[in-house]
Amino acid sequence: MHKEDLILITGAGGFIGGHLVADLIKQGFKRLRAVDIKPFDEWYQRFPEAENVVADLQGFEACDTACRGVRYVFNLAADMGGMGFIEHNKAACMLSVLINTHLLLASQKYGIERYFFASSACVYNGEKQTNPNVTALKEEDAYPAMPEDGYGWEKLFSERMSRHFQEDFGLTTRICRYHNVYGPHGTYNGGREKAPAALCRKIIEAKLSGNHIIEIWGDGEQTRSFMYIDDCIWGTKAIMNSAITDPINLGSSELVTINQLATIIEEIAGIRVKKNYNLTAPLGVRGRNSDNTLIQQKLGWEPSISLKAGLEKTYAWIYDQIAQPALAK
Repeated sequence: MHKEDLILITGAGGFIGGHLVADLIKQGFKRLRAVDIKPFDEWYQRFPEAENVVADLQGFEACDTACRGVRYVFNLAADMGGMGFIEHNKAACMLSVLINTHLLLASQKYGIERYFFASSACVYNGEKQTNPNVTALKEEDAYPAMPEDGYGWEKLFSERMSRHFQEDFGLTTRICRYHNVYGPHGTYNGGREKAPAALCRKIIEAKLSGNHIIEIWGDGEQTRSFMYIDDCIWGTKAIMNSAITDPINLGSSELVTINQLATIIEEIAGIRVKKNYNLTAPLGVRGRNSDNTLIQQKLGWEPSISLKAGLEKTYAWIYDQIAQPALAK
């Protein structure tokens, strides 16, 4: 990508999209079109240097307008959240297929040079994720298909759509499968938050209130890997600029239980909490980890920021969001 190219970032008012816009501005890119469905004052990060557009990209006309004059597209737009949201909003998650479909059509129309689709580890076959001691998932483990219901099916279908636009129409596409991205400037309450932010919030609230009790969804022994946002942004740009034509994992391979995740946050907070386990809460798969063999082969790199280092930054940011309004009252 060249610094003078017009670059479209969809989902720019969201967590990953906001960080991508920030990074591109920092790198000296001059022409950024940032699009999100949320009102501008609800964007997680806002940058006057970008052309900021509020639009619903589920419709073709909005995608057509967004893609005019653009050379590169980063499609990060989706209606999604943590497991609690995904489990109870399957139809809403699947409707994101309209965004990718219409953006692909508009990109084909305007001869976009390169198109990036943000997929998810939720595309992987659930039968390969039934044990906490999970074998790390290779890219081929998405088939035979049995992804997360709703959200995972939309992502897998949109991967195929992106692939076929490349095969049939010559639109150069890049696809990466994000594994549990976390960091500052994202949602930490309201029902869409993911485990790292949710546990940071719960432990911060316990510390500030003096009531050192939190709820854990499930028995806490389910396992995940979590990728810090800086690794995510570096990997996203590297994959976009690469010759990698097939979907590829972008995630940390540092596997932890949810209980271990909570313990790290307790250590950062300097308190111990009593954990009440909600065995009826949405859980997702029993174990999930990223096999990074392919990304190491293709890029000579993999996400490497440790979970503790990333959580320290995430905890500090969420603490400020919660503590400062409380202190002002």
